Amino acid sequence: MLNRFKTEDFNGLVLLGIVLLLIELSFFNGQPIVFLIFSFFSITYGYRRMTKTRGKILFWFGIVIVAITILNMVTFKIFLIIFLIYLLKQFRKSKQHPSFIEPEVMQSEKIRNEPIVRREPLFTNKLLGVQRTPDHVYEWNDISIQGGIGDTIIDLSYTVLPKGESVISIRHMIGRIQILVPYEVEVSVHHSTIFGKTTVLQYEDNQYFNQTFHIQTPEYDQAEQKIKIMTSILSGDLEVKRI
Repeated sequence: MLNRFKTEDFNGLVLLGIVLLLIELSFFNGQPIVFLIFSFFSITYGYRRMTKTRGKILFWFGIVIVAITILNMVTFKIFLIIFLIYLLKQFRKSKQHPSFIEPEVMQSEKIRNEPIVRREPLFTNKLLGVQRTPDHVYEWNDISIQGGIGDTIIDLSYTVLPKGESVISIRHMIGRIQILVPYEVEVSVHHSTIFGKTTVLQYEDNQYFNQTFHIQTPEYDQAEQKIKIMTSILSGDLEVKRI
C-alpha cells in the first residue's frame, strides 16, 4: 500500500497541513506558535549543554513540549483524520486493483547489459545522534545527507580524494558540523544558517543570525583536487579547518 504513495500525494498533504496551520493561527489563537518557539530555544540551549544535567533537562523538556503542543493542535487532529482517510482509500484501491510486476524486454542489447554499480554511502540520514567518518583509512564517496539533531564530523585525512571536484552537501536542523581538510586540498564553502557561529579556515563570522555566504581558497578553480562544501543549518556551528 505504501509503495502507491506518490510524491504528488505527499506534497499535497504537506500543503494541506500548512494551510490548516495558517488557518488555526489566523482564526483561533497564536498560542501554539509561542510554545513551539519557546521549545525550539529550549532544545537548542539544552543541546549545546548536554554534558550538564541542566542541559539534558532543558533539551528533553523542549522535546516533550513540542510533542504535547502538536498533539493538542486542532490542525494536527484534522490532518490525522484526513491522512487516515487517505490510507483507507489507498488500501481499498490496492485490493480492487492489485499491482503486477512484469519484466520489461529491452530493445537494445547494449542497454540490457549495461553494468550498474551500487556504492555504500559514508553517511545516512539520521534524526538523532552523532555521525563521523571512520578513524581509519576509508574509500571516498561524495556526501549528501539531511540530519536532525546531533553533530556531523568529517575527517578527510583518512581518505584520498579523486581528481576533480568532490562534494559534501549537508542539510541539518540542530547541531555542529566540523570538516577537517588536508592542506593540499582546495576548498569552496557555500553556507547558510539561521543561528550559529561559522569558522572557515582563517575566516570567522561574528554574525550569529541569518548567515549566507560563499567563500573559497584562491587556487580552487585551477586545482586538480578540490572539495565543494554546501551546508545549511537551522541552528548550529560550522567549522572547516586544516589538519
